[in-house]
Amino acid sequence: MRVFPVLLLLASWLPAQSLKEFEKKVTEFTLANGLHFIVIERHDAPVVSFHTYVNVGSVNDPTGQTGLAHMFEHMAFKGTPVIGTKNRTAEKAALDAVERAYDRLEAERRKGRLAVGATVEALEKTLVAAIAKADDLVEPNEYDRVVESNGGLDMNAGTGQDSTNYYYSFPSNRVELWFLLESERFLQPVFREFYKERDVVREERRMRVESSPQGKLVEAMLATAFAAHPYRVTPGGWASDIESFRRPQAEQFYKRYYVPANMTVGLAGDITPAEAQRLARKYFGRLPKGPLPAPVSTVEPEQEGEKRVAVASPAQPFLVIGYKRPDQYSKDDAALGVLSEVLSSGRTGIIYKEMVRDQQIALGAASQPSFPGSRYPSLFLFYSAPSSGHTVEESEKALYAIIERVKEDPIDDLVMKRVKTKLRAELIRKLASNTGLAAELCSYYVNYGDWRTLFTELEDFDKVTADDVRRVAKQYLIPRNRTVAYSYAPAPAGNGGAK
Repeated sequence: MRVFPVLLLLASWLPAQSLKEFEKKVTEFTLANGLHFIVIERHDAPVVSFHTYVNVGSVNDPTGQTGLAHMFEHMAFKGTPVIGTKNRTAEKAALDAVERAYDRLEAERRKGRLAVGATVEALEKTLVAAIAKADDLVEPNEYDRVVESNGGLDMNAGTGQDSTNYYYSFPSNRVELWFLLESERFLQPVFREFYKERDVVREERRMRVESSPQGKLVEAMLATAFAAHPYRVTPGGWASDIESFRRPQAEQFYKRYYVPANMTVGLAGDITPAEAQRLARKYFGRLPKGPLPAPVSTVEPEQEGEKRVAVASPAQPFLVIGYKRPDQYSKDDAALGVLSEVLSSGRTGIIYKEMVRDQQIALGAASQPSFPGSRYPSLFLFYSAPSSGHTVEESEKALYAIIERVKEDPIDDLVMKRVKTKLRAELIRKLASNTGLAAELCSYYVNYGDWRTLFTELEDFDKVTADDVRRVAKQYLIPRNRTVAYSYAPAPAGNGGAK
């Protein structure tokens, strides 16, 4: 796929002119049910990339059901009432039988100490048999085969704190098939193999968190840094929640959040706006209108002082430091982004040059301007992996010294220019493919109400001065806002002591 025209358009770095030219290629429309479409017309190759952005993420997980939003990533391409089943009538009956068996098992378990062990065991066997019967009626991966046999590529999904995304590409002569498939799975979702996929999600947590020293540390850091806001839980959720949530709960979640007005679709490639609008009305217009779900109402209380958490691990020690910062809508967001680049712009950043290259106290060290999300107040993050023979204490001390120096010392004009050039280059890379175009325009539309913010954001970066960078460092990178998490090697058994 040729990307040269887009690179030429953006590399010139004339924001107003670039936006004016880019606008000519973009068309927007909203269906009567509230579903918004953004179409980027590019006829460089006979391919169209599709991106469905659903405005729901792990921050919306109900209490006691953390990880539920993530389940829809695993349910995404299980099919429709027609695709993915050997016998829909029999499958529906079998799925209903699974829930009845589960209800009986949970009723017995809720008796607590009065539950009869033999009864629980028998009900567990009945549930396993019911699940097996339902799963036996599934035509595995049929949706995938339909997509692939028609030239579909890169079909995938992802869940974050603030959104869930579904995306793949089709040859332009198969565009109508995408409209049919994608609309059908939202119109009539079938949560087949739900408990099988729930086990997969549980195993993912085991691999990415419970068996990962860094995963454990990040989870502990978030749970410590955030006392109330749902950013305190990773998208994977807590183990006990994953093991217990049910298909009916997922269906309720779907009805609440997967309404057309809470979804945005981006199309980029070889398609005309007229064709996109005709097909959108024909297929997605069938989705019933629903009310927008309520936004997250929990507000993180002000932090009153530094927090620290330590995690025992026999693996290489690791350090993570997070400072409370405002959300992406803050007037200081651009300055914080530039600050992170000054500190951690690859091998030219201060952190790498001092801690990795010169002092050699870390194998790797960097910063991140916003973590784990950005729609709500989050964390300005630092992390370091100490090199052999060095400690997390050395890394922590070195990071604080760098932070204090950035607060006080003038930042060279060449450094500021290099940072802003890199930020522009990163935008060019994002927009150099149909996939990136569709994804970014959807994201900026949902988060800011206008995809054009993607361009005006670069203007905001360009306006940031060295004084602004020092100001936000002084305002936000302070001990009161700080959470420090580190891992340490546990003492041998019988020796006592933690460190």
